[in-house]
Amino acid sequence: MRIGVVTFPGSLDDRDAQRAARAAGAEAVALWHGDTSLSGVDAVVLPGGFSYGDYLRCGAIARFAPIMTEVIAAAKGGMPTLGICNGFQILCESHLLPGALVRNDRRKFVCRDQRLRVENASTAWTSAYDAGQEIVIPLKNGEGGFIADDETLDRLEGEGQVVVRYLDGNPNGSYRDIAGICNEAGNVVGLMPHPEHAIETLVGPTTDGLGFFTSVLRVAVS
Repeated sequence: MRIGVVTFPGSLDDRDAQRAARAAGAEAVALWHGDTSLSGVDAVVLPGGFSYGDYLRCGAIARFAPIMTEVIAAAKGGMPTLGICNGFQILCESHLLPGALVRNDRRKFVCRDQRLRVENASTAWTSAYDAGQEIVIPLKNGEGGFIADDETLDRLEGEGQVVVRYLDGNPNGSYRDIAGICNEAGNVVGLMPHPEHAIETLVGPTTDGLGFFTSVLRVAVS
């Protein structure tokens, strides 16, 4: 399976996402924000960082990068698409996912190993987990508070589109402790914590994040 990882100006975690894809057994394909082709990849990751310096609004400029025309079309067509941190912000700005990410309620950058509960283990990116499973992966953001109106929140809850939820206290003010969501089809997932930083204990707190990348390999063989 070929997993494309998009690099925007200001991306920080693109190499980490590529490494995670390789660790899971996939071929990592580097994609550039100015590309107009997805180069035949089977899945796409929008990595963390500060695309275009987070000017205007986090993810707002990246949403109009040439590569995003192809990403949006492919995601709507069913291609597995994962947005991590800044990538989650880009997915919301692209209207592939509902809601928005705003400045942390404590007005401070948060960096810590975060305990999460997997709420939905049936998405393209979470099938390697069990529903209710608790995992620990790093969290690092300054504008990671997920917000949406009550109607949208109720729909996300009712349709099982909350993918992961914060435990041990809410780190950024996200409504209903939501750390990640998916679209109705389950092929598009966005989350603020960083699974690519938890694929081996040498450089991460756990190996709990690897399941996000092994999950999508199951899609290719199912």
